[in-house]
Amino acid sequence: MRTTIRMDDELLRDAKKLAAESGRSLTKLIEDLLREKIATREKKAARTRARIPTTKGTGLQAGVDLDDSASLLGLMEGQ
Repeated sequence: MRTTIRMDDELLRDAKKLAAESGRSLTKLIEDLLREKIATREKKAARTRARIPTTKGTGLQAGVDLDDSASLLGLMEGQ
């Protein structure tokens, strides 16, 4: 398929230079770079989900107040 794109002159010169250095046509270079970018984006989207470890329990310990950070610190430090 043929298409027309508009590109900054300096960017086009750099792209042509890179294509020549790598032994590829400008078309092949652009295709390769677009495929790489799309694949990277898809990998990022696939790995954004994180698993948070949880444990079974019966809830908060007696005397724990989640709104009182000073008392939580004391409990964690064993005071």
